[in-house]
Amino acid sequence: MNVSTSCVDLFVDINDTLYCSMSDYDQVVKRSLHDSVMTSNRVAAGTGIQGSASNELSYPHGIFVDVNLDLYVADCQNDRVQLFQSGESNGITVAGSTSLNPTITLRCPTGIILDAEKYLFIVDYGNSRIVGSGVTGFRCLVGCHGRGSLSSQLNSPVSFSFDSYGNMFVNDQWNNRIQKFLLMKESSRLSFNQPKFCPTATWNSNGITIANQSIVGSDPRAIFVDTNNTIYAANRENNTIIMWHEESVNPTKIIYGNFTNSESLFVTSNGDIYIDDGVINGRVQKWSAETNTFVTVMNVNSSCVGLFVDIHDTLHCSMPDYDQVVKRSLHDAVMTSNRVAAGTGIRGSASNQLAGPRGIFVDVNLDLYVADCFNNRIQLFPSGESNGITVAGSVSVNPTITLRYPTGIILDAEKYIFIVDSYNHRIISSSLNGFRCLVGCYGVGSQSNQLYYPFSFSFDHSGNMFVTDSSNHRIQKFRYLEESCDNSLLIKSMYSSSLTSNSSIYFQDCSGLGPYYEAIQMNVTVTGYYTFLINSEMNATYGYIYRNNFNVFNWLENVLIHDGDYENRGQFQLKAFLQANMKYIFVMTTFSPSLRGNFSIQVSGPSYIGFNRICEYLEYFNA
Repeated sequence: MNVSTSCVDLFVDINDTLYCSMSDYDQVVKRSLHDSVMTSNRVAAGTGIQGSASNELSYPHGIFVDVNLDLYVADCQNDRVQLFQSGESNGITVAGSTSLNPTITLRCPTGIILDAEKYLFIVDYGNSRIVGSGVTGFRCLVGCHGRGSLSSQLNSPVSFSFDSYGNMFVNDQWNNRIQKFLLMKESSRLSFNQPKFCPTATWNSNGITIANQSIVGSDPRAIFVDTNNTIYAANRENNTIIMWHEESVNPTKIIYGNFTNSESLFVTSNGDIYIDDGVINGRVQKWSAETNTFVTVMNVNSSCVGLFVDIHDTLHCSMPDYDQVVKRSLHDAVMTSNRVAAGTGIRGSASNQLAGPRGIFVDVNLDLYVADCFNNRIQLFPSGESNGITVAGSVSVNPTITLRYPTGIILDAEKYIFIVDSYNHRIISSSLNGFRCLVGCYGVGSQSNQLYYPFSFSFDHSGNMFVTDSSNHRIQKFRYLEESCDNSLLIKSMYSSSLTSNSSIYFQDCSGLGPYYEAIQMNVTVTGYYTFLINSEMNATYGYIYRNNFNVFNWLENVLIHDGDYENRGQFQLKAFLQANMKYIFVMTTFSPSLRGNFSIQVSGPSYIGFNRICEYLEYFNA
């Protein structure tokens, strides 16, 4: 190939066509390597005139051509990545702040690679980092600690490549080196457990006390279970860290320190323990597993009620007294001032404010979740954003569940949220069907199925839940019932009936009679998830499950869940979490007042359900 300038990048596609990115001429040109005569090159992208229109480029750098012959261009001075589909002269912005759906802000991207799933990996030259797209959007991969020469930093990287194992090799230009970054599998990257639970996951409602006040002291707050199933807890009375190895009944190690009133701790994958020592001493300490000594790693002017170390070794501290979450990189050689991760420092309920934040969680995308205690909500701060999104609490965009002083939060492998709802004395979680109570669902108390101001919790690798039951001065273990996910162990119940001219009738409004319905009381003896499969010879049938009572004059009152046969297939399904000894009423009805016919209800769940037909709600007619 003959060109009149340097080729800032080269690429040979699957058809042996050679591409050259000519930054000085704002174009990408190509020629087939099968041409016997070296004829003039053809234009692949760009007009040759510098610009930002869809058919223009400005100082293009890295290029990538996929198996569909679509061309991706790192359009450096336009701070974007352009996709030129095969045969098209107009590009589509797929990364950069000017994309149709804003993705990520780039500063002179210079390199680009697509993986097997067509996710983008980009050298963000001006920001001295490598970023990548994924299911949940873009995130920083390496060079996420600012420009520099440390092993975790880059200085104006230009290009990169992957080996067959997924390890990344980066041309770190102004550090005059090539850096290799190892691909870390999820299991080795995380020090804590993020189990994947089935939609019907259930925990034994009766907890087992693994540590009482004689072991963990009064008002225990901090607990952590690592991927080896080692349990860590802080005794606030005698300033110790207590450890239990998997299945140990008694503590296997006690670490003595000079910290006081610790509210939180976090353990990294190398066994280092980060513990709150802020209320009096204004610091976070690290106990080194290698040296068995404590060192100060963060200076704070408040207790860190929540501690978290993210995948890039950034330590986060939740400071309720200052209504902020702050952070600092553990790679910084000098313990400089902390950076703000969330909150303005002024107590409030605006999207950029917090009020007494407690537990925190940072996911692999570096999105920060905060238990915003006094605002009774969970806030999500996407990476780099100062405004939070309410993802749980009655003030969320889509009202979810009412919280009272949430203090702890964990995300599972599917990004469902688990929350310590402290002043409601329970642990709850989100799911496909919304939020539900998991443990502590029987009111405040000291019984094995009750909690009293729980504060934090953690999972082991089997999904068992460990809760600091603070005002009961104990740590409770709630066993994950794996059988709740085994459909072969589900017990089936059956009920058959029909809607006839003698069935009860809805009084939906004053205009006339409504459709026929049948109300059936259900007797539930075991708490858990139940699946209802309804078959009917009628079209447009509906099923409703009510808690406590069914009001024939107000069909929306006390509704737990409902669904229907909207496509006239003669079948539909309901899934509901039912509690033992609670009164539930199933109502079967139709869309049209004239519909009559046979129907059946088949239920699968952890126990048999008894059905008793209710002939009529006489109290409503006698009122």
